[in-house]
Amino acid sequence: MSQSPHSRRAFLAAAAAAGASVALAGRADALPHAPTGLTIPGPTGYSPTWASVDQHPAAPEWFQDAKFGIYFHWGVFSVPAYDNEWYPRNMYIGGSRANTHHTSVFGDPEAWPYHNFINGARDKAGNFVQFAPKLKSAGGSFDPEEWAQLFADAGAKFAGPVAEHHDGFSMWNSSANEWNSVAKGPRLDLLRLHADAIRAKGMKLLVAMHHAYNFTGFYDHVAPQSTTTLKKLYGQLGSQAQNQLWFDKLKEVVDGYQPDILWQDFNLSRVDEAQRLQFLSYYYNRAVAWDKEVVATYKDGFNNRGEVYDFERGGPADIQSPYWLTDDSISSSSWCYTVGIGYYSLAAMLHSLIDRVSKNGNMVLNIAPTAEGTIPSGQRGILLGIGDYLKRFGESIYATRAWTAYGEGPTKMGGGSFTTPRPGTNTDIRFTRNKANDVLYATVLGWPGSTLNINTLASDRINLGTLTSVQLLGSQAGSYVSLPNRSQDGSGLHIAMPSSTAPFSAPAYVVKLTFSGRIPTLGGGSVPTSWSRISNVTSGLALDSGGNVASGSPLKSWSYDGSTNLQWQLVALGSGWYRVVNRTNGMVADSWGNAANGADALQAPWNGGVNQQWRLVDMGAGRYQIVNRGTGTALDGRGNAASGSTVGLWAPDGSTNLQWTLTTV
Repeated sequence: MSQSPHSRRAFLAAAAAAGASVALAGRADALPHAPTGLTIPGPTGYSPTWASVDQHPAAPEWFQDAKFGIYFHWGVFSVPAYDNEWYPRNMYIGGSRANTHHTSVFGDPEAWPYHNFINGARDKAGNFVQFAPKLKSAGGSFDPEEWAQLFADAGAKFAGPVAEHHDGFSMWNSSANEWNSVAKGPRLDLLRLHADAIRAKGMKLLVAMHHAYNFTGFYDHVAPQSTTTLKKLYGQLGSQAQNQLWFDKLKEVVDGYQPDILWQDFNLSRVDEAQRLQFLSYYYNRAVAWDKEVVATYKDGFNNRGEVYDFERGGPADIQSPYWLTDDSISSSSWCYTVGIGYYSLAAMLHSLIDRVSKNGNMVLNIAPTAEGTIPSGQRGILLGIGDYLKRFGESIYATRAWTAYGEGPTKMGGGSFTTPRPGTNTDIRFTRNKANDVLYATVLGWPGSTLNINTLASDRINLGTLTSVQLLGSQAGSYVSLPNRSQDGSGLHIAMPSSTAPFSAPAYVVKLTFSGRIPTLGGGSVPTSWSRISNVTSGLALDSGGNVASGSPLKSWSYDGSTNLQWQLVALGSGWYRVVNRTNGMVADSWGNAANGADALQAPWNGGVNQQWRLVDMGAGRYQIVNRGTGTALDGRGNAASGSTVGLWAPDGSTNLQWTLTTV
């Protein structure tokens, strides 16, 4: 994890823009030993091909229900408690803060290297320093059960450690890597202690692995090492051996600890593709044998067909599908503990969580324990504040789904990776809905005063005739305050609140709107008017004009790469109809009047005809059918995941081939 290197931001931005997609080929192969009576969705076996692993369900229901998790950067890099978790790298870069500090406190890095923090050595003042936390039961400060209880009290549904950071030190009993927490330092299987404690509290286990960057750049300022074991720690074994070690470490974690979520940091795209596929197929096949659903995440090197994309410190500006994840940290200055570390406010962290859930995502929050194994009080206070909110108002978060619109208000959050978490205001509202789609939650990021105005629910956008009750979630879980006085007009829904001042203290307030049937369809201004990519839900590919092509050319699908060929603008024509304009050639999507199922979708210059007019049918969770006015058929991705495949037209049905997401670019 990194705080500020511009090259890292550029790397991740490029990976996100490219979608980290890989062309598909072949079909999945079933394993002959796969168990019968399998209850989990997906194939009964996987082979190391993209075509096979892409059939893995990326975000199972339990993951989408969980919403909030906790992990922690705690390891050898916590010992100097200076700069940030990239201290092992930065201490070797002359003139850096870490290098100046290290030289002053410990000595020249070539004479007092990073592995001294593992093996133990004395600093210039004669103090013995080593990463060697002791359990409380052995007279130390570290208690994994206390940590797990704190995570449960914080409302986390999954939790776990950074089992290996870029520094190459494994926090488990590793046979592949002698630089591990059982053979050296603590002499404890830290991953086992965490896994058992976390699962004992009813949470799923997340294991975070950052080890791809260990040999793809982290130690590039370290001089060549003299022994094989030191070369292993500093990522100098050579490409073939390092790639094998990357896989071997993952295999040990999978076999030994059965993680529910295996989270990986950036630079996977520089790991051999064969090893990446070997890992994915191995993990998924083991999950089949365990008869449980698992999640693999990525920032690059995988794709969101079988895995979940992770935004570092951020998230999208609007609802995004498929389901996604962000990892954020409780501190702006470092992901690991440092002396004088500062923290974001409770409101910033909690409001960011609410915003991300409203946009179809989960959040895993990083904390920074001390090297000895304590969690500082400032971090505990924020976690317990989040937990108090989720205990009282969790029905609006857990097991909910994104609605058609994520929210409204002046505070814009997200927009990519590395976007600062910020608190909202009492005019910021975020929406979620229950899975039955008959309850809409409007969460206000501050007390709104005597009247709550929800502009999104204006009379020209939604018919509230089936609204049966409006309630304020009360100060205690399961308590409600009826809000019977309300009115709707062209500016919004106006709800009379119990008083002008908040009747109880909370970081945000939730209004529950219950309907006699499904939540009515939202129309009007929910469609983006700026340039957008239009992505198919089945394939993940973007609608493509092909560039400066002739009138009558077919529309295609392509892996999104930022090209203007893949960017479209929906221009409102009135009464809910739009023309869909390509940014490169200026032509519009056109049915050419062919109403037959399977007809190609084409493009032509705008002529105003009904064959060039389209309406968006809201399918929920930010998904739409794009239906032609002239034929009544909808744009169809045809289930084809190959870039360059043509887009067709089909009579609307429930298939995701006919569903699309719109993301502002």
